[in-house]
Amino acid sequence: MKFPYERHFLDNGLEVIIHPDPHSKIAVFNLLYKVGSRNEHSGKTGLAHFFEHLMFGSSQNVPVFDRALERVGGNCNAFTSPDITNYYMTLPVSNLETAFWLESDRMLHLTLVEKTIETQRKVVLEEFKQRYLNQPYGDAWHLLRPLAFMEHPYRWPTIGASPVDIEGYSEEDVWGFYKKNYAPNHAILVVGGDVSAKEVLKLAEKWFGSIPPASKPQDSISQEPEQIERREKFHQAAVPTDILYKTFKMPGKGKPGYLEADLITDILGFGKSSPIEQQLVRGGKEFASGGAYILGSLDPGLLIFSGKMEAGISSQDAEAKLDEFLNQFLEKGVDELTLQKVKNQGEAMKTYESIQLINRVMNLAFYANLGHPDLYWEEFEKKSSLSANQIMDWAHALIKPEKSTVLHYQSTKK
Repeated sequence: MKFPYERHFLDNGLEVIIHPDPHSKIAVFNLLYKVGSRNEHSGKTGLAHFFEHLMFGSSQNVPVFDRALERVGGNCNAFTSPDITNYYMTLPVSNLETAFWLESDRMLHLTLVEKTIETQRKVVLEEFKQRYLNQPYGDAWHLLRPLAFMEHPYRWPTIGASPVDIEGYSEEDVWGFYKKNYAPNHAILVVGGDVSAKEVLKLAEKWFGSIPPASKPQDSISQEPEQIERREKFHQAAVPTDILYKTFKMPGKGKPGYLEADLITDILGFGKSSPIEQQLVRGGKEFASGGAYILGSLDPGLLIFSGKMEAGISSQDAEAKLDEFLNQFLEKGVDELTLQKVKNQGEAMKTYESIQLINRVMNLAFYANLGHPDLYWEEFEKKSSLSANQIMDWAHALIKPEKSTVLHYQSTKK
């Protein structure tokens, strides 16, 4: 399952990872910046996502980013999370240097004139309106995050806490965020395809080697105090039915307990044969749908149980049913057959995702951001070796009333 790669560091701090794949004539160029909404401050939220939009504008030597890439048969996209911003391109291996030119130019010389800023401000505000304000349940995470997190920047969604924050960005705010975070010493470059490691490293030195590192460190991140009491919020809106979110605090990625929490949600909520589907959805009258998952965040995050209620059922009744279900799980534990089934599903998914070059490249970037690319395989091996007792020990430690945060998103329709 392990695939080859080389890892290098330029003098300016840029981490360069090369994954040769002689079977792929299409190259993947992935540049991960170690900046997400966790690197923002209250009142100036959403800047990381805002920059995802700004970066597709123009830079000093590139009038239109997409057009320059399309000319050489390439395409691109990006995404922002609470922890990172990730930019990726696919293009013919023969035109790989174009990706180095384009990406290095916007790392060093992004055009941040007032017209560009204002155009993207309108785009992001419209996205906020359409996806979060005008969609049924669209603001659920705007309600849940500040309830679950008191101090940590995870308390606002990636798009920002409020349109007011986006409306209030000054040119100084935008430039300051760019200079502090968009620099080679805050980035990881991964290139995959039928490429020569020597040639890729040469191109990295040519196009990125002269870019200076950020002169100031990234801002420190407020740490979340331990949660010692249940938190609950009721919200009424003109939605079809109630929905319920019940979350529990859990360790961050790479920390003890993270993999156990991940397996807990896999055991309880993965697929149509899961206990949540069989017992709560199909076998009960309260839930129309339900699931379990984790945020997968770098810092301590959330283990989440959520579901939509059947018409006429209140979220309080559904929570009582969920609590009964969770208590039964804590009492009975998990049998070895179920655990092995979930592990087999995980192995199948990992094998399937490794088929595509872009997935391999992105995973090398994600795990390098955690500390080392080899963590990709080490994490899987650790997860595969966990016993039922280890999982249940963490289940008892995490699924406690005093660690819970509950959002009742209730319908005003009768």
